[in-house]
Amino acid sequence: MDEVRAQYEALPYPPRDPRDEAIRLITGTPSHILEINHYLFSGRLNFMRPFRGLVAGGGTGDACIMLAQQLADRRCPGEVVYLDISTASRAICEGRAKARGLRNINFITGSLLDLPSMPIGQFDYIDCTGVLHHLPDPAAGMRALASVLNPDGGVGVMLYGEYGRSGVYPLQELLRTLAPTSMAMEDRIAMAKRLIRFLPTTNLFRRNPYLNDHVTGGDAGLYDLLLHSCDRAFTVPEIGAMAQQSGLRVVAFLEPVRYEPATYMSDPIIARQASSLPLVERAAFAERLAGNLRTHIFYATRAGFDTVARPEDTSAIPVLRELDAQKFAAGLQPGTPLVANLDGFPWRAQLPPLASRIVSQIDGRRTVAEIYTALGAQGGLPQWEDFYAQFEDLYVKLNGVNHLLLRFRT
Repeated sequence: MDEVRAQYEALPYPPRDPRDEAIRLITGTPSHILEINHYLFSGRLNFMRPFRGLVAGGGTGDACIMLAQQLADRRCPGEVVYLDISTASRAICEGRAKARGLRNINFITGSLLDLPSMPIGQFDYIDCTGVLHHLPDPAAGMRALASVLNPDGGVGVMLYGEYGRSGVYPLQELLRTLAPTSMAMEDRIAMAKRLIRFLPTTNLFRRNPYLNDHVTGGDAGLYDLLLHSCDRAFTVPEIGAMAQQSGLRVVAFLEPVRYEPATYMSDPIIARQASSLPLVERAAFAERLAGNLRTHIFYATRAGFDTVARPEDTSAIPVLRELDAQKFAAGLQPGTPLVANLDGFPWRAQLPPLASRIVSQIDGRRTVAEIYTALGAQGGLPQWEDFYAQFEDLYVKLNGVNHLLLRFRT
């Protein structure tokens, strides 16, 4: 762990400038508050009650700042605990929190492996993004997280995906020979850049167009991708097994559409058979079909009941995630499919005729039933059964690409 700590002291990752907080809030997955509510608390979180979140391996602060700001925006009497081994990374996150005037973050320097012995209390939610795959024993890390999780709490985790990182690990092996740890860090980085520049066209890394951390993340991203001293990747079944061994149950992979076999399989018989599998088996099938999943983002819970919000209840409130309803609705023209680029795989979904009208009524406050009433006042609305069938179809497709979530009044 000393080498890992030294890396992030010298090269905090991802690079962030606290001055940028004045112009934007970086949002992402996992740990967006709408996702936490939807997938882990059935959409029924009461933000008037105290909420404790832990960001284990907080790095330069993306998840920590996002969650703390979103709790503050809802005037939730909550606390976010930041934990990381790097003092340099912590300083950046502290600078970002100061720039935003956030006072609901408690900063701790340390390892998540020490959580079971820390006088830190229990948490409703734990974020662990890009950390477990850098531990000598990732399963021990998962157990450490579970040890401080409330009985009905949940976690949001990002781990590297084995198939989508094709080419990374052979290159890491080459660089252990060309740029051993005895070399200065800047010389190791220079050698990695040289190797990449002269790779043959047949090399797996060069042939994988979806690996760009070494480009977008600068020297810190390159080092993290190719020169990290402790790095492994996971398949979906390995994730399911590790969660289960820690007393956790995976309830969702994001974005959901990436983990549905029917997304990639046009043969209806194969797609139908694969789509009937349980969640983890279904996701594993899709992972093998797609072959391009570089990371796996998932939510898991300790609760023994269904924690995912469902649209069957007409008191459900649809909420758009980081989208302007009117602008989005205007782009949903009849007959025009919803299109997404899933890292090279072109996904298209035909939306129901009422899609634009329904989306235009989504304001994060109206229930499904209230949206129906509002549309009825405009005239030309079908019977409830037809409306709800269209809403459910729209929900499945927009939720699939993480655009639409649900909450309930509390």
